[in-house]
Amino acid sequence: MKVLVWSALIALMVPLQSVLLPYVKIAGVAPDIALVAACLAGLLGGELHGLLVGVTLGWVMSLFSAIDPVVAMGVKGAVGYAAGFAGRHVVYLSWPMLTVGIFFLSCLAGLATISWLALNGQQDLWRALRTVVLPEGILDALVGGALYRLLWSRFNVERWMAEYRT
Repeated sequence: MKVLVWSALIALMVPLQSVLLPYVKIAGVAPDIALVAACLAGLLGGELHGLLVGVTLGWVMSLFSAIDPVVAMGVKGAVGYAAGFAGRHVVYLSWPMLTVGIFFLSCLAGLATISWLALNGQQDLWRALRTVVLPEGILDALVGGALYRLLWSRFNVERWMAEYRT
């Protein structure tokens, strides 16, 4: 059952991220739904699920974008693992705390991606941080916090996480 849920999640992310989200840009930046999904998968499923879903989503999403597959797999896998670690070792993870965590993880993922890019003379690090990394981090945090808040209000997330992880 777990494999079917994660496979459906991964299959849903590809058309959502590559077809629908380019039309939902705010200030020229679209949220990275795959990063948010890896984070929520790690939070709800644990470190291993977060790592596996993050690596798989990174690989699949790199097929449809110009990013290096190794960077995408590494960044999303690390985010999923970090979220799984936080979800397992933090007793009560409220949605504002998760929103701040997703913001920092998204900013770190953006910094890792920028560090792998070769910025030319017209592009500098500070401009990339102001125009891409910070707005995308804010959008990712808002989307991830809203999804977690929706899950929290509709389902008993604590009981589901306790049953699902065993």
